[in-house]
Amino acid sequence: MSGSAEKPHQSSHSLRDIPPKHDDHNLWWKYRQILREPAAEFAGTMLLVIFGTGVNCQASLSTNSGVASSPKGDWGSSTILLAIALGAWVSGGVSDGHLNPAITLAFATWRGFPWKKVPVYILSQLLGGIVGAGIVYANYFHAIDIVEGRRGVRTLLTAGNFGTIPLDYMTNVSCFFSEFLGTAILVFVLLAVLDSLNRDEMDGRDEAIRRCLLVPLALFVTFLGITASLGMETSFAINPARDLGPRLLTSMVGYGKAVYTFRNHYWIWCPIMAPILGAQVAAMFYDVFITYQGPDSIVNRR
Repeated sequence: MSGSAEKPHQSSHSLRDIPPKHDDHNLWWKYRQILREPAAEFAGTMLLVIFGTGVNCQASLSTNSGVASSPKGDWGSSTILLAIALGAWVSGGVSDGHLNPAITLAFATWRGFPWKKVPVYILSQLLGGIVGAGIVYANYFHAIDIVEGRRGVRTLLTAGNFGTIPLDYMTNVSCFFSEFLGTAILVFVLLAVLDSLNRDEMDGRDEAIRRCLLVPLALFVTFLGITASLGMETSFAINPARDLGPRLLTSMVGYGKAVYTFRNHYWIWCPIMAPILGAQVAAMFYDVFITYQGPDSIVNRR
């Protein structure tokens, strides 16, 4: 992205494409150049899910006296904020740290992110979510047995530590709105941080530093507001990979089809479709009414 009319425009994704200084690289270097972006999305999403589902397990399972003498992990929301920031720091310098299919799709639609990369990014995010949830499940396997009552029993009682499950009084329409709103706020703030018209001129190095340091901090602060004001009712997935990856893992380890059939297939409409739609609407609103003037936005194309 550009900060003035005199400088050529750069789409946000071009900053990570650093050309090699010489051509005498070995074969693995060439393969790594292909794999580095999906690997970064995988690793970042995996960390996000490890911390996010891990604190869920610790806070929830430890309420059973057979697991712990006193409840642990009351700092759950704060840990999830750290999970998001850490995931973005790990992957931001390589893949821009999307970690979220809703963000990837919004950037492809409104910021010129290559559509050919979208399937690889989303698959990497989902795989990261599955592996992250699998690591946490392996860590808390015995505690889950205790809470469920006996070894190998798996029900919705503990499934909510992985995939998101809303509070009982919430209707699916209300859940959809909550997830839509949270994701819209997240994407709106993210676009504002990235918008070159909202900051001073800076060279390429300063731009890279801003993306690697400021964006994770902005995500932390934004999620702090979301969790403090909107997160209670649906466990704030706000990320299809954050919910679907762990949900797929639970179906693999014995939770069965209940994780999908729960509340008329809640998992499709609320933690997947609502964030995707919320991200698109937020990006459209920002480009139509705020300040972004880059040519990669649909609004500014001629």
